[in-house]
Amino acid sequence: MVRMSDLVRGIVREQAPPDKEPAAKRVGAGAPPAGTQVAPDLPRTRLAEGPLGTATTPPPPREVQPAPVPDVVPPAPAQAPGENAEALFGELQLFLGRVHDFIRSGQTFPWGDLERLIERVVISLGRSGELFWVANNPAAPPSVDYLAFHQARVAVLSMRIGADVGYDPRRLIQLGMAGCLIDVGLWQLPEGTLRELDALSPAEQAQYHSHPRLSAELVRQWSPPYEGIVEAVLQHHEREQGQGFPQGVQGPAISPDAKILGLVDTYTGLTTPPSSRRRLRPHEAIREIVRSRHESFSSALIKALLSETSVFPPGTLVRLNTGEVGHVVAVNRSHPLRPRVELVADGKGQRLPVPKTIDLSEAPFLYITGPVTEGAR
Repeated sequence: MVRMSDLVRGIVREQAPPDKEPAAKRVGAGAPPAGTQVAPDLPRTRLAEGPLGTATTPPPPREVQPAPVPDVVPPAPAQAPGENAEALFGELQLFLGRVHDFIRSGQTFPWGDLERLIERVVISLGRSGELFWVANNPAAPPSVDYLAFHQARVAVLSMRIGADVGYDPRRLIQLGMAGCLIDVGLWQLPEGTLRELDALSPAEQAQYHSHPRLSAELVRQWSPPYEGIVEAVLQHHEREQGQGFPQGVQGPAISPDAKILGLVDTYTGLTTPPSSRRRLRPHEAIREIVRSRHESFSSALIKALLSETSVFPPGTLVRLNTGEVGHVVAVNRSHPLRPRVELVADGKGQRLPVPKTIDLSEAPFLYITGPVTEGAR
């Protein structure tokens, strides 16, 4: 059994090149004697060199004053920023929305387009965590197909977890492409199936349990460029103790990619359910997975998800043991229960005139007692 205390107990980027101070240059050995006429430098042409075959005496050197050194050396140009994370996530959703059309029309699947898009996701995730947090936002855009939104989230979050457990870029691309397609078979089921997951008849439940096979068969027909994609799609609902579907296989027989996809698929389904089921906040979803799904997923993967999302992700309003209230502004991946918090109210509930930021990893006597709602302050 995985205990929360066990998970959180255990549970960097390029720097700009140093500024280079401009070096002063001095041409010539010294100033000409007083009273000496100084000739201007001439351009290096034959006229400056004299008639053909003759050598002219070069003009006496003149002293060049060094450029003044500023008191403050300007910083080196910053690295060019990466592409906008929200725009990239939106582009991924739009692409996946088109997949529904490919299914209906029988068009050739554009694997090259998807692979290039996922490569950009790998680069973005390698630069910063911004895209991860965009995908972790549980607010589904009203104009986007739910399955397109869900699969885009699964792909991005899974790739971040894959990087945490040691996947190289090529493996991350394969994982991300599989994550984009895990539920394409659901587009072939009757409309409304997802919205009624908690009230399906036995026949409808069996139909729902068939969607991994339907998805895998579609992907196989499209001839994916990576062999592991079909297997990952087929097995993303399999679980460690054999309680999953559609094959009921156990731990070692489940694809490592499918294990990551299955965990993230569960997490995203809890934070943004397709049905009328209550939406859980990220920290609530993590606790639900830890408490009741400990036999479904490996401890290592739960730790990786916990280290990325934190029990208290950015934006969560929390209360400290002192009674102070603040918003989490940054996650401490080594200590998920000790993030950086921007305090907005003191222990008596009075709003601070100026917010105060505190890093709980550096304050051993302060800790979070739990999340609070806006109205609870």
